[in-house]
Amino acid sequence: MRDALQHSLAPVQLQIEDDSHRHAGHAGARDGRGHFNVRVVSEAFAGLGQLARHRAIYAALGDMMQTDIHALSIQAQTPAEAG
Repeated sequence: MRDALQHSLAPVQLQIEDDSHRHAGHAGARDGRGHFNVRVVSEAFAGLGQLARHRAIYAALGDMMQTDIHALSIQAQTPAEAG
């Protein structure tokens, strides 16, 4: 996940938290896919709305959304927004 996001979005900050342990027993967790929180700060988001930013992250992750990730909480900002 980290490599895919770094390669596609060249973030200046990237935080990934695996939150899967909080969802043990959840129907979506039974197939082995995880629950993650990501914070991506990138110039690639300049001029994009939140929906387009989320789409860029999903595109960067590609097939991982079908094979490794069940749920993804996203915080996507430009460096100026992140302060």
